[in-house]
Amino acid sequence: MKKRLVSLFVTGLCAVSMIGCGSKEDSSIGSSAVALSTEEEASNESSTEDSEDSASTAATVPEGMYLSELTGEPIDESLKDQRPIAAMVDNESTALPHYGTAEADVVYELMNSTANDRITRLMCVVKDWGSIEQLGSIRSTRPTNIVLAAEWNAVLCHDGGPYYNDSYFAQSLYSEHFSGIFSRVNNGKSREFTEYICDGDLEEAFEDYGYSTTYNENRFDDESHFNFVTYGETVDLSSLGDVTQVNEVSLPFYHNSSKLVYNSETNKYEYYEYGERHEDAEDDEPLAFTNVILQDCSFAQLDENGYLVYNYLDADEAGYYLTNGECIEITWTKSSETDITRYYDKDGNELQINTGKTYIALVPSDTWDEVEFN
Repeated sequence: MKKRLVSLFVTGLCAVSMIGCGSKEDSSIGSSAVALSTEEEASNESSTEDSEDSASTAATVPEGMYLSELTGEPIDESLKDQRPIAAMVDNESTALPHYGTAEADVVYELMNSTANDRITRLMCVVKDWGSIEQLGSIRSTRPTNIVLAAEWNAVLCHDGGPYYNDSYFAQSLYSEHFSGIFSRVNNGKSREFTEYICDGDLEEAFEDYGYSTTYNENRFDDESHFNFVTYGETVDLSSLGDVTQVNEVSLPFYHNSSKLVYNSETNKYEYYEYGERHEDAEDDEPLAFTNVILQDCSFAQLDENGYLVYNYLDADEAGYYLTNGECIEITWTKSSETDITRYYDKDGNELQINTGKTYIALVPSDTWDEVEFN
């Protein structure tokens, strides 16, 4: 069954082959009283049992591990204070296949330009960046990505971008970034498609630039970015709103025809574009997510070239949350430059999501009614 979403215009604030990494070039209770007593005891026992049953569903975090603030799942304790990186990945068909994207903890997809049928770019947020063997290809950034990366206290990794970025990078909140310094891989493509983050690149970059590899004073929140359910448990969407079964969601990103398809065997939504399932070039692993979040977000076009900035500062705007083949309506709010984007259920409570990897798309308001659920 196809469901076409209702449009909401948002107003906001303006302002191929497998090739390994090579060397660098130059460069989210009496008669009746007794009976009553017996009933209460039975009720209390039942309540206790229910509570114990509920508690028993929580999983134990393995020794030497902690629950990641990006996924809510266990990772090595040694990574607890390490800040993530956010890598801008080219999403043009020529840049495919992608390397390393399946290892990202959170992936954003945003329209990169109003030109070229609104082609998108991916921003991959990675906590354990020391395990990266090859990630990319890396391309330029846009102002919205700079702001979103800062929500994670992540160092943005990109290769240049329009001058509109300059006023953001001039602010201490957004200043730490790496641009155009990563490995060049001879993949037979033109130079713009050859830059990748390879093993050792980030360690070298952090040292050269003098950036802290651990969270610093610009971190917005010292807890999880998302409101995760207790590890080992599963969110009951029916308690949060009217639930719709969704096996597939198609997004109005015309150039690459992005969509997410539910895999009932893995209980994850798999990413598709250009008519095919996205598979990582390193190990053929599908780009798959436990959580999918869609935000209705207006934007301002900055010039005739199609450069834009999303109106990311807004309140109570429309959205959708998908997990385990189900979907509910939500709202999102980002109240200031120094607050994370927060998501809420129909009752106005902060949305609780399942542990696992998360995909987030900022869908332009003028095409929000073109999002299709099946």
